[in-house]
Amino acid sequence: MDVKYINPLLSGTRNVFMTMAQIDLTPGKPYLKKDREAQGDISAILGLTGEVEGSLSVSCTQQLICQAVTNMLGELFQEIDDDVKDAMGELANMISGDARRILSENGLTIKGGIPTIISGTNHGVRHFTSGPVIAIPFECAFGHLTVEVAFSA
Repeated sequence: MDVKYINPLLSGTRNVFMTMAQIDLTPGKPYLKKDREAQGDISAILGLTGEVEGSLSVSCTQQLICQAVTNMLGELFQEIDDDVKDAMGELANMISGDARRILSENGLTIKGGIPTIISGTNHGVRHFTSGPVIAIPFECAFGHLTVEVAFSA
């Protein structure tokens, strides 16, 4: 997959978590994902349409999403509840939107769908395309987060 797709997701993810949740994420090396296992306790997945078709998912640990929502809303969250699920969807929307804005500035128009939230230990993420899935891992003091993107081959 072209780096022109990866860099906007990398910067968008870091920007959204720093701006909205005051959490500094450290990116790891992107890799080709071979399975459907989610890299966390909660995931948001949304479709991408336009000049390319595919999907984007954001998965993270319970501790990380609860800390993010605590920082965002100013009240303590320790469990994945409806408020945390809603926030996960909003964060995924913002990451998608930030990345799509950067891609648009470079001449590639993509629209994002409404996120679906999946939670629970050992849940899976199935992308909406048969193309390769690129995973971008991030780490912070509260756990890890992985952004995955897949486009039609």
